[in-house]
This record gives sequence, C-alpha cells and structure tokens, in this order.
Amino acid sequence: MTAGMPVALVDCNSFYASCEQVFQPRLQGRAVVVLSNNDGCVVARSREAKALGIKMGEPWFQARHRLQGQGQAEAVTALSSNYALYADMSNRVMRILGRFSPRQEVYSIDESFLELDGLPEPPEVTGQRIRATVLRWTGLPVCVGIGPTKTLAKLANHLAKQDPAWAGVCDLAVLDAGEVERLLAPIPVAEVWGVGQRLAQRLGALGIETALDLRRAPSKRIRQHASVMLERTALELRGIACLDLETLSPDKQQIRCSRSFGATVSSLAELTEAITTFTSRAAEKLRAQQGEAAAIAVEIRSSAFRRDAAAYAASRVVPLAAPTADTRALVAAARAGLNRLYKPGPAYAKAGVILLDLSRAAERQPDLFADSSADDRSQVLMATLDQINRRFGRGSLTLANARPAPRWRRREQFRSPRYTTRLDELPVAHC
Repeated sequence: MTAGMPVALVDCNSFYASCEQVFQPRLQGRAVVVLSNNDGCVVARSREAKALGIKMGEPWFQARHRLQGQGQAEAVTALSSNYALYADMSNRVMRILGRFSPRQEVYSIDESFLELDGLPEPPEVTGQRIRATVLRWTGLPVCVGIGPTKTLAKLANHLAKQDPAWAGVCDLAVLDAGEVERLLAPIPVAEVWGVGQRLAQRLGALGIETALDLRRAPSKRIRQHASVMLERTALELRGIACLDLETLSPDKQQIRCSRSFGATVSSLAELTEAITTFTSRAAEKLRAQQGEAAAIAVEIRSSAFRRDAAAYAASRVVPLAAPTADTRALVAAARAGLNRLYKPGPAYAKAGVILLDLSRAAERQPDLFADSSADDRSQVLMATLDQINRRFGRGSLTLANARPAPRWRRREQFRSPRYTTRLDELPVAHC
C-alpha cells in the first residue's frame, strides 16, 4: 500500500446510445434507448431517456406501455443492440486514450483507467484535453474522474457526471481532506466501486450508509463483518492505493457463448446449427487469447412462458481427448453433448456453450504418442480461418452446419447499420 498518485477514470457517457447518436444527428437531444438481445430489455439510455423515468433493465414492452399512457411514446427512439458498432467505437476510444498516458487499463467497453503521474501539465488540464480530443475524433462525450486511487477516481467520475459545475472533469486529488469528505457524504455506499446493493444492505445494518461512512469505518470492523477486499476499498477511499493498474488483461477462465433465440425451435437440426455457431464463436475467442480448452459444456433450455408444455432445461460437460482450440474438434464434442441432451417436444428458447479448463497453448505438455504434424496443420487452418474472418467480416468462412441466416437468429427489428465495420452499410453523404 502506497500513497496514491493521480489516476484518471475516463468513462463514455451513455455509451451505446451515444454511439447511435454519432451517426444519426437527428437523435441528438432526443430520448434514445438501446435494447438487449431480442429487443427485450433496456440496456442503455440517453440522458433524455433517463429524465423520462425509463429504468435500466426494464422490459421494453412495459416502458413503452407506460410512456403511451403518459402520451410520451413518440418522444422515445428504441434501437436494437448494434454490438459490432459499439465494439469498434470502443476500440477507437481506447486507442485515443492510450496516447495520453504510458500506463492504461481498459476496464470495460466504455471505461479506462490512466495513470497521470509525471505528465507535463496538471491532471485537470489533461482531463479536459482528453474530453475535447475524444469528442472531436469520435463524436462521443466522456467524463473524467481523477483521484489518488482507482476507487476515488471512480467516485470522481460519478461526481463529474452528476454535477455540470465540474465541466466533465472532477479532480479529487487536488482537494483537501475536508472538501473530499463533504463530496463523499451524500453518496450512497452502494455507489462505491465494488460494493453494490446486496453488500450495501449488510453495511447499512452496521451504520455504514454513505461513501464517507465507509471511508471513516475502522479497518478491523470492516474485516470482521465483511471482507479484506472491502477493507482495501475503505483504504482507497482514504487515499491509500491498494489496487494497481492492470495493464495486461488476464486470460478468461471460462468462455461462454449463449443466446436467446428470436423464435423458438424444436428440431435437433436447428439446435445443432445454433450450437455449431456458438461453439465457433467461442473457439475464435479462445484462439484470440492463445488458449486451449480441455472440456466444453452444452446447455439448452425451453421457453418458460409456454403453458402448453412442461419446461425443460439440461446441460452436459463433454471432456476432450486433449486440450485444443480447433473449431472442428470443439464442435464435434459440443454436438455429441447436444445429442445426449436433446429430446423432441419442447420449444427451445435458448442454447449455449461454455469452454472449460482453459490453459495457454504454449504451456501444454507435448504428447509423445500424438501426431505432431496433425497439430501443426490444425494451427495453420485455424489461423487461416481467423485471418479470413477478420479481413472479410465474421462469418465469411464457417463450418457447413453454421448457416449464415438461421431462423433462430435473435430479433433485431430496430438495429441501425454497422457503419464502421461493413462496407455495404457505410453512411452516405448527399451533397
């Protein structure tokens, strides 16, 4: 634990909704919501949508019904999730942020920590330059929170978003202890990074209801009633750095790919298409982290809303003969698991796969009795597959049973074009 140095958390404002507004100027200043898979629930809201009382995670049909009753339905634009667009815009933002500091931790799709120690200008000035540069180069608004620790930087970002007086940049590192405590006093403890609603209820029983209460709570008491991790959070609130920047993303311990279907399916052939597609996507992610899987889990689930049939859900883990990242081997194992799980009759609404027991390919112990040439051919083939799909778009080259336009594809009734990743969906400028 050390005295903290300036750390910034840069967070895109209403990221999904803002990405849509960049390419559709008519949406600027309008209430915009982005919906989850199959256009089910609200997963992102513009500031105007929040002002209308639309809640995060709220089923869209409920929100729409309420807005219609209030005569406000026409004021809201609902869009399907456009993950290809959001991922590309995120990559652009993160590359820009990397220009401002030699040490960067990409925390999520729309958040990044930057170490600001040793820079030639005050952190607040750097924060304003970050905001201006990201807005000018991508069209996305961001807020910057600065503090001597990551936890305080997170709270500073929260303050920068809530109070326009900060002009988008809140620097707690330059304030004295009394002023910091005045700012932390009204913040519910649930808003502190790593706490959440469930733990906040337990802390409330101990009289810890705000971020200031947690900052002042004795370490021994926190450790007795909660955990060492929460004790570190309290220390971070006092300006004592306990969390380092993670400049290298750790490998995933599991890789899941699952979807709710746009329409229920009943046949084994359609479920096989879905499982093949999901396994292919999971294998692509596995190779991206240079890993291999020793087992794969397959899961299927029928619709819970059908009253004419009993619900059915099942899963099965299929061990592999040897760790692999070969799509063909993983698909073969997944199909074997599916064949054991499937039973005719139910209307299946969801399926998925999970790659388990992951390890680095370079760390695998060679098998003296295995055909090394077959392994070499597999690696070359998979590298070629990934290269083609990176160049021409995901799904350009797939296994035969992964159809490009299956009936079970998720509903995307309101999806905007993938402006930055598909040549056939580029925006057109009329002169």
